[in-house]
Amino acid sequence: MTTLSQLYKQKEKNGTGTTVKKTFMVPYDELYLEPGDNMRPLNQEWAEHMRDLWIAGADLPALTVTVTEKGVRIDDGQHRYVGAGMARKLGTEVPRIECKDFVGTELERLAHQDGSNNSLPVTPVQRARQYNRAKNLGYTIAEISQAFHRSVSDIEMHLQLLSSGDVLIGMVESGEVAATTAVALSREHGPKAGSVATAELAKAKASGKKKLTKSAAMKQFSASKARRLAELLCDSNLCEVAGNHALSLPEGVEGEVVKILAEYREGIGGEVTES
Repeated sequence: MTTLSQLYKQKEKNGTGTTVKKTFMVPYDELYLEPGDNMRPLNQEWAEHMRDLWIAGADLPALTVTVTEKGVRIDDGQHRYVGAGMARKLGTEVPRIECKDFVGTELERLAHQDGSNNSLPVTPVQRARQYNRAKNLGYTIAEISQAFHRSVSDIEMHLQLLSSGDVLIGMVESGEVAATTAVALSREHGPKAGSVATAELAKAKASGKKKLTKSAAMKQFSASKARRLAELLCDSNLCEVAGNHALSLPEGVEGEVVKILAEYREGIGGEVTES
């Protein structure tokens, strides 16, 4: 059976366009993880899965690394590296790990971390912190958007999430509130957003729901009642009373108008429209 190496060596004869992209076998002890550098916290279960793959002799993808004064820093592949260490402790020989250089700017490195591991999805808060790291390095929203292949509005929303307060951020991390809902609550209620979300989440759980939806968190006034109010006011006349502008209502509609306005002030909309 012909290998890729043989195919490449005979390229002048067979006309293949195959090229070589080098990887390197780096001693395990020369590799290291920079604390706080990886956007994903270590997932013990996934690290143990990697351990089992090392023990089974699986062919794992190369780590993406950068050579620094400290040694060879792992930019992508922390679970493969930790899993290798766990396998070594159990007696499996893993003297070296296949590695490849990361080539690019610091912004591109952060974006690479964001999209490199589809097996462990990135949470909204993790993504927000990664965007913020790039922003703190001086990159613009447009540059971050281009590097991460995400929309400008997505970058802005995630950055706003970091300013929504510890309570809401915790709810987003636990999956009890969506990131977009947390940002909307923060915009609407400011510093009180966390307490509002806590109260509304308690109501949602009391009714058997596991998370707080945007429609439940930010109730909107009934569209049908808003239309009805417009119908009642359309025949009103603008007049002046004691130097102030006022609306003169048609006969017989005052009671209904007052009732709808009272419901609006109290946040009682009857039906709730989806946002």
